[in-house]
Amino acid sequence: MIQHLAKNRDEAWPWLSAASVALSLLMLAALVSLLVVRGLGHFWPAPIEEVTLADGQVIAGHAVREAPLPDRPGHERLYYTANRDLDGALWQWVALDTIQTRSTPVELVLLDRASWGDFIGRLVAVVMPNERLEGEAAWQALQQHLNQRNTVANGAPSRAASGDSYVPGDTYLIVESVEGRQRQQPLHVIHRAQRPNAMSMGEKIQTWGSAVWRFLSQGPRAANTGGGVWPAIFGTVLMVLLMSLLVTPFGVLAAIYLNEIAHQGRLTRLVRIGVRNLAGVPSIVYGVFGLGVFVYGIGGSLDEWFFSDTLPSPTFGTGGLLWASLTLALLTLPVVIVATEEGLARIPDAQREGALALGATRLEMLTRIVLPMAAPAMLTGVILAVARAAGEVAPLMLVGVAKLAPQMPLDGEFPYLHLERKFMHLGYHIFDTAFHGEDVQAALPLVYATALLLVLIVLVLNLTAIFLRHHLRRQRGN
Repeated sequence: MIQHLAKNRDEAWPWLSAASVALSLLMLAALVSLLVVRGLGHFWPAPIEEVTLADGQVIAGHAVREAPLPDRPGHERLYYTANRDLDGALWQWVALDTIQTRSTPVELVLLDRASWGDFIGRLVAVVMPNERLEGEAAWQALQQHLNQRNTVANGAPSRAASGDSYVPGDTYLIVESVEGRQRQQPLHVIHRAQRPNAMSMGEKIQTWGSAVWRFLSQGPRAANTGGGVWPAIFGTVLMVLLMSLLVTPFGVLAAIYLNEIAHQGRLTRLVRIGVRNLAGVPSIVYGVFGLGVFVYGIGGSLDEWFFSDTLPSPTFGTGGLLWASLTLALLTLPVVIVATEEGLARIPDAQREGALALGATRLEMLTRIVLPMAAPAMLTGVILAVARAAGEVAPLMLVGVAKLAPQMPLDGEFPYLHLERKFMHLGYHIFDTAFHGEDVQAALPLVYATALLLVLIVLVLNLTAIFLRHHLRRQRGN
């Protein structure tokens, strides 16, 4: 009986392990699917509905979602109505039983503006210094102006800083909301103009692709609820690369010392225990350490020695790319040490003894025999370090990340790589957009899109390291 139970238990473990792996893969697929649908779907040109309510009110906007009514049976629908300069709000809940008619007129226009956000309504006219165009001619003239500006200035409004004020002699639009309220809109504050209801499927796909490209290639605007995330992409990748360059040699040298050089006694065992425990320290503790030691300690001393003429404005005595990379290198150092040491421990002692017996020195044995065989394990440690460092946010908030960095850490000015500058990070961008934005509902799709982008960047970095590890294993096999 006991043998039968033990046999059934041994047969159950593989099935339980397989079920755990399958469940993990399903959860991962569900997460990625959610990010893809919510994130990439945000850039699709959704139709604009014109809705007439029972009380005679007319609204226009994108239907977002439905929810049960809080005070009575039935459901209500959330519309993105834009026109904050006219209505003071961007969203409106509408009870479904109060809707009289719904339509999607092809003439409804969505304007992406540099101030006051989007506008939804009708284009009445385009007024130029010597000409006034209406109807389809006005729409064609607007598209021509925007296309010319995109070609010359990469889509940026020529005088965005001047707000929506009208200057005599400028070209301006006369737009009208669906309720009949008109206003003049200077052309120089218009980013883009769309008529989603009049688009074919091909035009929608082209518009979606252009929107995704702008998201990847432009900087943020409107308190991070609009524009793109290119500075955050660049800052994330650059910080991870610098962190990897810093942590890899120190982690590998520490592992070599612990496994190959140090006397294997009680002190070495205590050091190993300490290294493994460091891997479990909360990341915010590393952030506090980096702030006190790297920023205020080392950075403050550098300012006193080399940049005293700029004090009290700090140069290195404030958060920056260098201190953020060092802090994350310290955070991921135990991971690289443990992975590398385990790889070194798997190398048979016969390999070391054979090299020494053939006359190789200890250094030659380590550099030509041991380290090449342990290279896949080193890359495994780097992969784990990259996966953890790319998603960390808490320590970066203390040692260098910024909501909006006016200058990139890498540019064409000497010394080209400016380690003292603050930088943007995708993880912090997600946090700031989701919790510190003025309109969380408007920022939510961008949060999904940025989270998907961060997952893809970590995946690409990890796949690169995995490819290198596989290449080294194949070389070692040959």
